[in-house]
Amino acid sequence: MYVMTPATAPLPASAPAPVWTRRAAHAIALCAVPSGLWRIAMASGVYVGYSDQVLRDVFDIPGWGIAYVVGLSVLTELAALFPLLLVSDRWRPLHPRVLAPLAWAASGVLVLVALWQLVVAFAVESQTYMSSGTAQTVWGFAFAPLFAIPALMTAVTWSYARRHRARGRA
Repeated sequence: MYVMTPATAPLPASAPAPVWTRRAAHAIALCAVPSGLWRIAMASGVYVGYSDQVLRDVFDIPGWGIAYVVGLSVLTELAALFPLLLVSDRWRPLHPRVLAPLAWAASGVLVLVALWQLVVAFAVESQTYMSSGTAQTVWGFAFAPLFAIPALMTAVTWSYARRHRARGRA
């Protein structure tokens, strides 16, 4: 005889994610693309505003810096795909009690990273190494979409938590 316990009981279905939440989750993934392409261009030898000496001395390109820069681009895009888990109705690798706190932690970290990137952008990176105003402008356009990610991630996380909190009450 099979006895169903709270640990083995299937999770009740939650309300589907609203359309705006799905769009925000997809937008997060798209926001990471321009900076990733910029980094890959830099690793490929395309001129992005850094002199050959800066590429060698600071970024170790050519060398191990290529693996670092391309790896960072891949890692960034994979992380940007995480919010799609919060809007998926089909695939749930983690229980909502685990996924919701993880998503809130990710949102907080993203806010801190965005603030840090502002400091780096205006204090160090664009002021020290870039060789021209045009390169700085291109760099700014490539990295600007990343600053939308913390707000979008917080909105997606809030929606996820709200939907699953309501499911827990039902």
